[in-house]
Amino acid sequence: MNALPLQNPRPRPTRVYVFATCVVDLMAPQAGMDAIELIRSAGIEIAFPQAQSCCGQPAWTSGYTEEARRVARSQLDLFPEPWPIVVPSGSCAGMMVHHWPRLFADDPELLKRAQDIGARVVEWSAFIHDLAHDGLSPASAQRREPVKVALHTSCSARREMGSHVPSEALLRALPGVELVQQARVTECCGFGGTFSARHPAISGAMVSDKLDALRDSRADVVVSADCGCLLNLHHAAEKRREASKSGETLPRCVHLASFLRERVLGSTEAAQQVTD
Repeated sequence: MNALPLQNPRPRPTRVYVFATCVVDLMAPQAGMDAIELIRSAGIEIAFPQAQSCCGQPAWTSGYTEEARRVARSQLDLFPEPWPIVVPSGSCAGMMVHHWPRLFADDPELLKRAQDIGARVVEWSAFIHDLAHDGLSPASAQRREPVKVALHTSCSARREMGSHVPSEALLRALPGVELVQQARVTECCGFGGTFSARHPAISGAMVSDKLDALRDSRADVVVSADCGCLLNLHHAAEKRREASKSGETLPRCVHLASFLRERVLGSTEAAQQVTD
Protein backbone atom coordinates (compact mmCIF):
# COMPACT_ATOMS: atom_id res chain seq x y z
CA MET A 1 0.00 0.00 0.00
CA ASN A 2 1.32 3.43 -0.94
CA ALA A 3 1.32 6.25 1.57
CA LEU A 4 -0.95 9.19 0.83
CA PRO A 5 1.16 12.14 -0.37
CA LEU A 6 0.29 15.46 1.20
CA GLN A 7 1.67 18.50 -0.52
CA ASN A 8 0.73 21.93 0.80
CA PRO A 9 -2.69 20.93 2.17
CA ARG A 10 -5.18 23.75 2.76
CA PRO A 11 -5.80 24.83 6.36
CA ARG A 12 -8.52 22.75 7.98
CA PRO A 13 -11.78 24.74 8.09
CA THR A 14 -14.46 24.39 10.75
CA ARG A 15 -17.32 24.98 8.33
CA VAL A 16 -17.82 24.69 4.58
CA TYR A 17 -20.48 25.25 2.00
CA VAL A 18 -21.51 22.31 -0.17
CA PHE A 19 -22.67 23.01 -3.71
CA ALA A 20 -24.24 19.66 -4.60
CA THR A 21 -24.77 20.23 -8.37
CA CYS A 22 -28.07 19.57 -10.13
CA VAL A 23 -27.03 16.13 -11.38
CA VAL A 24 -26.27 14.92 -7.86
CA ASP A 25 -29.41 16.52 -6.48
CA LEU A 26 -31.75 15.05 -9.10
CA MET A 27 -30.08 11.82 -10.17
CA ALA A 28 -27.69 10.64 -7.45
CA PRO A 29 -28.69 12.19 -4.10
CA GLN A 30 -27.14 9.40 -2.03
CA ALA A 31 -23.74 10.18 -3.55
CA GLY A 32 -24.22 13.73 -2.32
CA MET A 33 -25.12 12.53 1.17
CA ASP A 34 -22.07 10.24 1.19
CA ALA A 35 -19.87 13.20 0.24
CA ILE A 36 -21.40 15.28 3.04
CA GLU A 37 -21.16 12.54 5.67
CA LEU A 38 -17.43 12.06 5.02
CA ILE A 39 -16.86 15.77 5.61
CA ARG A 40 -18.99 15.68 8.76
CA SER A 41 -17.05 12.67 10.04
CA ALA A 42 -14.00 14.94 10.19
CA GLY A 43 -15.86 17.29 12.55
CA ILE A 44 -16.59 19.95 9.93
CA GLU A 45 -19.98 21.64 9.83
CA ILE A 46 -21.90 21.80 6.57
CA ALA A 47 -23.79 24.79 5.23
CA PHE A 48 -26.11 23.79 2.39
CA PRO A 49 -27.79 26.77 0.70
CA GLN A 50 -31.30 25.59 -0.14
CA ALA A 51 -31.67 27.95 -3.11
CA GLN A 52 -28.77 26.40 -5.03
CA SER A 53 -29.52 24.92 -8.44
CA CYS A 54 -27.26 24.59 -11.51
CA CYS A 55 -23.82 26.03 -12.17
CA GLY A 56 -24.90 26.96 -15.69
CA GLN A 57 -22.55 24.58 -17.46
CA PRO A 58 -25.15 22.94 -19.77
CA ALA A 59 -26.19 26.32 -21.19
CA TRP A 60 -22.60 27.60 -21.36
CA THR A 61 -21.22 24.62 -23.27
CA SER A 62 -24.21 24.71 -25.62
CA GLY A 63 -23.53 28.33 -26.57
CA TYR A 64 -26.35 29.93 -24.57
CA THR A 65 -24.23 32.52 -22.82
CA GLU A 66 -27.02 34.77 -21.52
CA GLU A 67 -28.94 31.83 -20.12
CA ALA A 68 -25.78 30.54 -18.41
CA ARG A 69 -25.18 34.01 -17.00
CA ARG A 70 -28.68 34.16 -15.50
CA VAL A 71 -28.31 30.75 -13.90
CA ALA A 72 -24.87 31.56 -12.49
CA ARG A 73 -26.02 35.01 -11.34
CA SER A 74 -28.72 33.40 -9.19
CA GLN A 75 -26.00 31.51 -7.26
CA LEU A 76 -23.75 34.47 -6.43
CA ASP A 77 -25.67 35.44 -3.28
CA LEU A 78 -25.57 31.96 -1.74
CA PHE A 79 -22.05 31.98 -0.27
CA PRO A 80 -21.70 35.19 1.81
CA GLU A 81 -19.33 33.75 4.43
CA PRO A 82 -15.63 33.28 3.59
CA TRP A 83 -15.81 29.49 3.85
CA PRO A 84 -14.61 26.94 1.29
CA ILE A 85 -17.21 25.80 -1.24
CA VAL A 86 -16.89 22.05 -1.72
CA VAL A 87 -18.25 20.67 -5.01
CA PRO A 88 -18.63 16.88 -5.56
CA SER A 89 -18.09 17.26 -9.30
CA GLY A 90 -14.89 18.34 -10.99
CA SER A 91 -16.69 19.57 -14.10
CA CYS A 92 -19.04 21.82 -12.13
CA ALA A 93 -16.15 23.04 -9.99
CA GLY A 94 -14.28 23.88 -13.19
CA MET A 95 -17.26 25.85 -14.45
CA MET A 96 -17.37 27.92 -11.28
CA VAL A 97 -13.63 28.51 -11.12
CA HIS A 98 -12.78 29.13 -14.76
CA HIS A 99 -15.95 30.14 -16.57
CA TRP A 100 -18.03 32.16 -14.12
CA PRO A 101 -15.52 35.04 -14.37
CA ARG A 102 -15.91 34.97 -18.17
CA LEU A 103 -19.68 35.23 -17.82
CA PHE A 104 -19.34 38.44 -15.81
CA ALA A 105 -16.28 39.95 -17.48
CA ASP A 106 -18.27 43.05 -18.49
CA ASP A 107 -19.61 43.76 -14.99
CA PRO A 108 -16.84 44.67 -12.49
CA GLU A 109 -19.00 44.13 -9.39
CA LEU A 110 -20.32 40.73 -10.43
CA LEU A 111 -16.90 39.74 -11.75
CA LYS A 112 -15.35 40.41 -8.36
CA ARG A 113 -18.00 38.28 -6.64
CA ALA A 114 -17.55 35.46 -9.13
CA GLN A 115 -13.78 35.57 -8.65
CA ASP A 116 -14.19 35.47 -4.88
CA ILE A 117 -16.38 32.39 -5.16
CA GLY A 118 -14.02 30.75 -7.64
CA ALA A 119 -11.10 31.26 -5.27
CA ARG A 120 -12.98 29.34 -2.57
CA VAL A 121 -14.26 26.45 -4.70
CA VAL A 122 -12.62 23.10 -3.88
CA GLU A 123 -13.35 19.93 -5.81
CA TRP A 124 -14.51 17.23 -3.36
CA SER A 125 -11.68 14.71 -3.78
CA ALA A 126 -9.09 17.46 -3.38
CA PHE A 127 -10.81 18.60 -0.18
CA ILE A 128 -10.88 15.07 1.28
CA HIS A 129 -7.26 14.57 0.25
CA ASP A 130 -6.35 17.64 2.31
CA LEU A 131 -8.21 16.21 5.31
CA ALA A 132 -6.31 12.93 5.14
CA HIS A 133 -3.69 14.21 7.58
CA ASP A 134 -6.38 15.26 10.04
CA GLY A 135 -8.26 12.19 11.17
CA LEU A 136 -9.83 11.04 7.89
CA SER A 137 -6.93 9.11 6.41
CA PRO A 138 -7.82 6.25 4.05
CA ALA A 139 -4.66 4.53 5.24
CA SER A 140 -6.21 4.19 8.72
CA ALA A 141 -9.27 2.36 7.38
CA GLN A 142 -9.80 -1.24 8.41
CA ARG A 143 -8.71 -3.77 5.83
CA ARG A 144 -11.76 -5.05 4.02
CA GLU A 145 -12.32 -7.54 1.22
CA PRO A 146 -9.76 -6.98 -1.56
CA VAL A 147 -11.17 -5.14 -4.53
CA LYS A 148 -9.87 -3.91 -7.89
CA VAL A 149 -10.87 -0.36 -8.71
CA ALA A 150 -10.60 1.71 -11.88
CA LEU A 151 -10.81 5.49 -11.74
CA HIS A 152 -12.59 7.52 -14.40
CA THR A 153 -12.19 11.30 -14.38
CA SER A 154 -14.38 13.49 -16.54
CA CYS A 155 -12.61 15.42 -19.29
CA SER A 156 -13.13 18.87 -17.77
CA ALA A 157 -12.37 17.66 -14.23
CA ARG A 158 -9.05 16.21 -15.40
CA ARG A 159 -8.01 19.16 -17.54
CA GLU A 160 -9.44 22.09 -15.58
CA MET A 161 -9.16 20.89 -11.97
CA GLY A 162 -6.61 18.06 -12.04
CA SER A 163 -9.07 15.96 -10.03
CA HIS A 164 -7.47 12.67 -11.02
CA VAL A 165 -4.41 13.42 -8.88
CA PRO A 166 -6.09 13.54 -5.42
CA SER A 167 -8.56 10.82 -6.46
CA GLU A 168 -5.75 8.44 -7.36
CA ALA A 169 -3.90 9.23 -4.14
CA LEU A 170 -6.99 8.49 -2.03
CA LEU A 171 -7.58 5.16 -3.74
CA ARG A 172 -3.95 4.05 -3.58
CA ALA A 173 -3.91 4.65 0.18
CA LEU A 174 -6.90 2.39 0.90
CA PRO A 175 -6.06 -1.00 2.44
CA GLY A 176 -7.17 -3.88 0.25
CA VAL A 177 -7.75 -1.67 -2.80
CA GLU A 178 -5.81 -2.28 -6.00
CA LEU A 179 -6.03 0.63 -8.41
CA VAL A 180 -6.00 -0.84 -11.93
CA GLN A 181 -5.30 1.15 -15.06
CA GLN A 182 -7.71 1.09 -17.96
CA ALA A 183 -6.57 1.54 -21.54
CA ARG A 184 -6.72 5.12 -22.82
CA VAL A 185 -7.60 6.39 -19.37
CA THR A 186 -7.80 10.02 -20.46
CA GLU A 187 -10.42 9.41 -23.15
CA CYS A 188 -13.99 10.68 -22.83
CA CYS A 189 -16.80 8.29 -21.84
CA GLY A 190 -19.06 9.87 -24.45
CA PHE A 191 -21.34 11.77 -22.09
CA GLY A 192 -20.12 15.34 -22.55
CA GLY A 193 -23.36 16.89 -21.28
CA THR A 194 -25.58 17.75 -24.25
CA PHE A 195 -23.10 16.05 -26.62
CA SER A 196 -24.65 12.67 -25.79
CA ALA A 197 -28.11 13.97 -26.70
CA ARG A 198 -27.02 15.73 -29.89
CA HIS A 199 -24.75 12.96 -31.18
CA PRO A 200 -26.14 9.72 -29.71
CA ALA A 201 -24.46 7.39 -32.19
CA ILE A 202 -20.99 8.83 -31.57
CA SER A 203 -21.62 8.99 -27.84
CA GLY A 204 -22.78 5.37 -27.81
CA ALA A 205 -19.65 4.22 -29.62
CA MET A 206 -17.46 6.13 -27.17
CA VAL A 207 -19.09 4.69 -24.06
CA SER A 208 -18.89 1.20 -25.58
CA ASP A 209 -15.13 1.65 -26.05
CA LYS A 210 -14.83 2.87 -22.47
CA LEU A 211 -16.75 -0.13 -21.12
CA ASP A 212 -14.50 -2.46 -23.11
CA ALA A 213 -11.46 -0.87 -21.48
CA LEU A 214 -12.99 -1.13 -18.01
CA ARG A 215 -13.95 -4.76 -18.56
CA ASP A 216 -10.47 -5.61 -19.80
CA SER A 217 -8.90 -3.94 -16.74
CA ARG A 218 -10.73 -6.56 -14.62
CA ALA A 219 -11.93 -3.86 -12.25
CA ASP A 220 -14.68 -4.82 -9.81
CA VAL A 221 -15.68 -1.19 -9.36
CA VAL A 222 -15.28 1.98 -11.40
CA VAL A 223 -15.35 5.17 -9.38
CA SER A 224 -15.49 8.79 -10.41
CA ALA A 225 -16.13 12.13 -8.77
CA ASP A 226 -18.46 13.11 -11.62
CA CYS A 227 -21.96 11.65 -11.61
CA GLY A 228 -22.69 12.58 -15.23
CA CYS A 229 -20.00 10.21 -16.45
CA LEU A 230 -21.02 7.57 -13.92
CA LEU A 231 -24.66 7.65 -14.97
CA ASN A 232 -23.62 7.29 -18.61
CA LEU A 233 -21.35 4.35 -17.82
CA HIS A 234 -23.84 2.72 -15.44
CA HIS A 235 -26.81 2.77 -17.80
CA ALA A 236 -24.72 1.70 -20.78
CA ALA A 237 -23.37 -1.20 -18.71
CA GLU A 238 -26.88 -2.18 -17.61
CA LYS A 239 -28.02 -2.21 -21.24
CA ARG A 240 -25.06 -4.38 -22.24
CA ARG A 241 -25.68 -6.82 -19.40
CA GLU A 242 -29.30 -7.21 -20.48
CA ALA A 243 -28.31 -7.76 -24.10
CA SER A 244 -25.42 -10.13 -23.34
CA LYS A 245 -26.33 -13.80 -23.63
CA SER A 246 -23.08 -14.77 -21.94
CA GLY A 247 -23.66 -12.56 -18.91
CA GLU A 248 -20.88 -10.08 -19.58
CA THR A 249 -19.09 -9.04 -16.39
CA LEU A 250 -18.82 -5.28 -16.01
CA PRO A 251 -17.86 -3.28 -12.91
CA ARG A 252 -20.38 -1.46 -10.77
CA CYS A 253 -20.25 2.32 -11.10
CA VAL A 254 -20.18 4.41 -7.93
CA HIS A 255 -19.20 7.91 -6.86
CA LEU A 256 -15.81 8.16 -5.17
CA ALA A 257 -17.49 9.57 -2.05
CA SER A 258 -19.73 6.53 -1.72
CA PHE A 259 -16.82 4.15 -2.20
CA LEU A 260 -14.72 5.95 0.39
CA ARG A 261 -17.57 6.13 2.88
CA GLU A 262 -18.02 2.39 2.50
CA ARG A 263 -14.32 1.54 2.80
CA VAL A 264 -13.12 4.16 5.28
CA LEU A 265 -16.12 4.45 7.61
CA GLY A 266 -17.55 0.98 7.05
CA SER A 267 -20.94 2.52 6.31
CA THR A 268 -23.65 0.17 5.10
CA GLU A 269 -25.70 3.20 4.03
CA ALA A 270 -23.25 4.26 1.32
CA ALA A 271 -24.50 3.98 -2.24
CA GLN A 272 -23.52 0.73 -3.94
CA GLN A 273 -24.10 2.22 -7.38
CA VAL A 274 -24.47 5.75 -8.65
CA THR A 275 -28.26 5.49 -8.95
CA ASP A 276 -28.83 4.49 -5.28
